[in-house]
Amino acid sequence: MAQVKPGLESEQQDDEDSRETKEGCFGALRELTEEERQQILHSSEFQSFFDCSIRVVERALAEDGDIFFDYSGRDLEDKEGDLGSGSRLALCRLFYDEHWSKHRVITCLDWSPQYPELLVASYNNNEDAPHEPDGVALVWNIKFKKATPEYIFHCQSPVVSVGFARFHPNLVVGGTYSGQIVLWDNRSHRRTPVQRTPLSAAAHTHPVYCVNVVGTQNANNLITVSTDGRMCSWSLDMLSQPQETMELVYNKSKPVAVTCMAFPTGDVNNYVVGSEEGTVYTASRHGSKAGICEMFEGHQGPATGISCHGAVGTVDFSHLFITSSFDWTVKLWSTKHNKPLYSFEDNADYVYDVMWSPVHPAMFAAVDGMGRLDLWNLNNDTEVPTASVTVEGASALNRVRWSSAGKEVAVGDSEGRVWIYDTGELSATHADDWGRFARTLMEIRANQADGEEEGPMELAP
Repeated sequence: MAQVKPGLESEQQDDEDSRETKEGCFGALRELTEEERQQILHSSEFQSFFDCSIRVVERALAEDGDIFFDYSGRDLEDKEGDLGSGSRLALCRLFYDEHWSKHRVITCLDWSPQYPELLVASYNNNEDAPHEPDGVALVWNIKFKKATPEYIFHCQSPVVSVGFARFHPNLVVGGTYSGQIVLWDNRSHRRTPVQRTPLSAAAHTHPVYCVNVVGTQNANNLITVSTDGRMCSWSLDMLSQPQETMELVYNKSKPVAVTCMAFPTGDVNNYVVGSEEGTVYTASRHGSKAGICEMFEGHQGPATGISCHGAVGTVDFSHLFITSSFDWTVKLWSTKHNKPLYSFEDNADYVYDVMWSPVHPAMFAAVDGMGRLDLWNLNNDTEVPTASVTVEGASALNRVRWSSAGKEVAVGDSEGRVWIYDTGELSATHADDWGRFARTLMEIRANQADGEEEGPMELAP
């Protein structure tokens, strides 16, 4: 029998003593009372820890990567059928929450400027659930495969417009049907607004269909416009009253009921608006021509969407914008010309929204009441869309938004669903796209001039 050295023997004894001491400590742990448990569960430290941890665990559980993937190349044989799929729209995500999305119409979408994977969607009221909040905003995450919202916000009035507050990563702004502006903060444990504007004649009294934060990191304002014909500018630090208000009237007599608004890239003063009667206007916040400036006539129904050209390249197209309308058309405009440059008439229903690609100079997306998403590349064709897809369920598509990189398109429907499509090679840009689009515009303008006997369109700002 082997002899144990005295030193080893004492070490073993110490280990046993320490184990007994530890076990003795565990055994002596006092069980918490129900009151103490509740105190811990409701403490802000525990709430914060649990809120953060549950998101991490949920993301981990949702991942479905193949851990048995064979990098020797044998798996490629199964992938050959997928080649070439980049030439069409491919559905990559569908977001729907059984509790919060059901029987609610998507009213607005916006991608986060700080976190490109985050998308906020606002929802109308659910008439079948009168005791639920009327207004809902859900933040979805396309980075992880989890099926639940990243954040859930709500308020008392239906939310008709929503946006991430540019320069403030933690804030989400909502415009409501009642005319109130609400502000949610994802750092707060409350799902209700941390700030809201008063319901008074000093601010908006009609639905606020447009919210937009403009400016720079150190000097920015929230700009809101409503069908009450008023524009308000707010500081996000204080929503008790607007910093400035402006009555939007044309020729000092005709109030403009604004349904949509867009600022050109980098501009904080000049903007374009669409109205309930279908007329489009340019407007300015400051200067000698503050207020409504020029009138653009062409639509035969209310304007539903408006978008300024934003792709930056070798030619400046910032004077261009597009609009959608209940008259079943999308129209292309220039701020230099008060008649449409072109009318796209391939739809057979209300066109609810439209948006230029942020990266491709000749591409825009449009959605209509038949549930159809169209991608138009004007360098390819001006008569029919380059790609189209119709969502399942025959529901209307109300909103469309490109991601900041221009690789995904998000659309929202009348059933509370958010569909994310990958545009693949369709939205890939090439060096000659700007020159080709300039020539396309000249052809459009020349064709128009044949009927109007006017000169060629200027391309420079």
